[in-house]
Amino acid sequence: MFLLTNKIVFPAVQLADDNGVLAIDGDLSEERLTLAYKSGIFPWFNQGEPIIWYSPNQRMVLFPKKLKVSKSMKQVLRKKEFKITFNQNFEQVIFNCKHIFRASDQGETWITNEMEQAYINLHKKGIAKSVEVWLGDELVGGLYGIDLGTIFCGESMFSKISNASKLAFIYLVQKLEKENYKLIDCQVYNNHLASLGAEEIPREEFLKYLKSN
Repeated sequence: MFLLTNKIVFPAVQLADDNGVLAIDGDLSEERLTLAYKSGIFPWFNQGEPIIWYSPNQRMVLFPKKLKVSKSMKQVLRKKEFKITFNQNFEQVIFNCKHIFRASDQGETWITNEMEQAYINLHKKGIAKSVEVWLGDELVGGLYGIDLGTIFCGESMFSKISNASKLAFIYLVQKLEKENYKLIDCQVYNNHLASLGAEEIPREEFLKYLKSN
C-alpha cells in the first residue's frame, strides 16, 4: 500500500494488494480524481478514515448490449409512470445517495462530506453526470458517476420506491448504447448488478478499454 503525497500521481495499479487497495491519502481534487478514473482507480472510504484508493483485480462492468431487463421491469417501462431526466439535479442525487439507508452500511456512508463536494465540483466541470427518476414532482431515484467519453464509471444509486434505481440504470445504459459507449464500470461485484447483465473482467482487460477510450 502506497502513501500518496501532494504530487498528483498514482503507483501502477498492478501493485494493488489482494483486496484491491492500491494507495492511501492524497486528496479529492479534480486533477487527482480525473487521473484516478482514467487509470482504473477509484476512492472508497468512510468518514474519519484516510482516503483509500482501489483498483481490484477483477472489475465489474456492463457492456451496454448485454443489459438484461426482466419481464417485470419491461412492464414498468411500458407504463411510463416515471419521468427520467439527465443532469437536472446532480446535487440532490448525490445527497440522496449519501443519506439513503442501506442495511449493509450499518449506519455509515462512504460518501463523506468531502467526497460529496468533490463530485459536485466535477459535475460543474461536466465530468460527473447524474440520472434522475421522478414520480410527479418528487425525486424518487437516481444515480451518478464519472463520464470518461466512451466509458461511464458508475458511483452510487438510490431508490425511495421500488425499481427507481433500476429505471435510472436501464435508461442510462440504453442512452449510452445509442451513443456508442464501450462499457459501464460498476467497480466491484454485487448480485443486483449481475442480475442486470454486469460481469467481472480482469483488470488488465479493463485497462485496455480505458487506454482506447
